[in-house]
Amino acid sequence: MPAPTVCLTFDFDAVSPWLHIDESRNTPTNRSRGLYGGEVGAPNVLAFLDERDLPATWFVPGHTVDSFPDVCERVADAHEIGHHGWSHTPPSDYESRDAELADIERGIESIERLTGTAPAGYRSPSWDYSEHTVDLLCELDFDYSSSGMAREFEPYYVRDDTAPPDDRYDPGEATDLLEVPVSWARDDYPPLAFASERGYTAENAVFDDWRAQFDHAPADSVFVVTMHPQVIGRPDRLAKIGAFVEHARAAGATFREVGTVAERYD
Repeated sequence: MPAPTVCLTFDFDAVSPWLHIDESRNTPTNRSRGLYGGEVGAPNVLAFLDERDLPATWFVPGHTVDSFPDVCERVADAHEIGHHGWSHTPPSDYESRDAELADIERGIESIERLTGTAPAGYRSPSWDYSEHTVDLLCELDFDYSSSGMAREFEPYYVRDDTAPPDDRYDPGEATDLLEVPVSWARDDYPPLAFASERGYTAENAVFDDWRAQFDHAPADSVFVVTMHPQVIGRPDRLAKIGAFVEHARAAGATFREVGTVAERYD
């Protein structure tokens, strides 16, 4: 029977966010959380996906590619690699268009060295765009992004909008960049990764909610789940994701890489 297409995506940040988002978080213990993702979490996730014959898209910062080359080669051998910045700096933090462009280009170069080709897809660090990001992604010939939230489960073409605070909002014209939408409600990091500004959510409640969202998603929709190896890569959590996969498969869901979904819209 018709059921959503599920895209399992992994933001393989490793150490990079602890270095590039907030200088105060660049501490040995925080870096050890990223090290767990690179040396333990990512291999655990790869084994999980292989055991269940699941495709996935990994959005990988160039910093991770350059710092953890062996495991990134394993990822590239089995799954789609998408762009996730080089330095995991949120685009709105760049001081100029040129600075943002340089970071994106550096990330492309890292992925090209890994896979032999430029990435088709992009996911913004911290799911944020600057006023230049959309233009840059179009200029650099990305096929899709998976960073926006203008729809729940329906891919759409990104608009190059303008939003002056003292005038009406202009949604702008559609670009050629396809958005495969995401949601903070289907991301493991906010509820399961302790940070100083938030606590910690009971794990079963998180996975129960993802299952409920899936059950309410329209047939023929695209259900994107975002996970991080340093968060989800623990065996007990992977077991819970396994239960979600079994539930989705029983309902008739297919699992696809994001790039495969985007190809439908060419």
